[in-house]
Amino acid sequence: MKINFKERTPQLIAIIGILVIIVVIAIIFSITKTRQISNMEQEYAIEKQQLEDEYEAISLQYEGFKFSVKNDSLLARLESEQAKVQRLQEQLRLTKATDQQEIQRLKKELETLRKILKSYIVQIDSLNRLNQELKNENKQIKQQYQETSRTLTQIAKEREVLSEKVSLAAKLDATNISVKAVNDRGKEQKRLSRSTQFVISFTIAKNITAEPGERTIYVRIMTPDGSVLTKNPENTFPFENGQLQYSIKRIIEYGGEETPVTLYWNIEEFLMPGTYKVDIFADGNHIGSYSFTMQA
Repeated sequence: MKINFKERTPQLIAIIGILVIIVVIAIIFSITKTRQISNMEQEYAIEKQQLEDEYEAISLQYEGFKFSVKNDSLLARLESEQAKVQRLQEQLRLTKATDQQEIQRLKKELETLRKILKSYIVQIDSLNRLNQELKNENKQIKQQYQETSRTLTQIAKEREVLSEKVSLAAKLDATNISVKAVNDRGKEQKRLSRSTQFVISFTIAKNITAEPGERTIYVRIMTPDGSVLTKNPENTFPFENGQLQYSIKRIIEYGGEETPVTLYWNIEEFLMPGTYKVDIFADGNHIGSYSFTMQA
């Protein structure tokens, strides 16, 4: 039997055409479906991100309450609710965006959290109003207290000024200060090489406001290079929240009248020529100074 291809050709072309159309339709359907799935996944991801943002906003509100709420009991409940929010946040973080059943559950949880948060906001507002009322009630008392405090402070300052004036008036004063170097026979010298002793003389001036009794007088002899002459480095006395070395110490009896004082320093060390300075202290005060120059 002989096949007539000329008669079959139109049929084959028609079949091929139909197959091509079917393939094209299948490809278009596949592309469309893929795009739909991709779009849905994007929507799910956006939905999940929005849900995460809403959870974060609630958590931040609870965090902010910690700085404004002073009630310990309420603060403890707020911290408990914040912990619950954070647990749900972690669950949401671990949930895939395509797991719509879990996403919807977490959405419902979010609605519940919002209602609870709203109730706490009402409580906090109520407490704040009550606190404001108490503040207004206490404002007048506080103002009265501040006024009284200012008055007491002014009185204290006046007493302090008066005390300082009394202390200043009672301060001892060294006058008629003189220093001379002498040899073994007590003859005054200008040269260190011929001197064996410094003789320091002064008068504690009359002061009827000073309390009578024993006084410790400290004398510092400063060399030209700025060091202090002392027989023992541990010889110190308190002055202005610190300790100063002294050269000579003398205890005198002071009764408010002029009191002459003479002290001696035995020259046992090598001394350089130049200007020396003597400072005198008593009762924690610097009461006099004197400078003198020695030759080699």
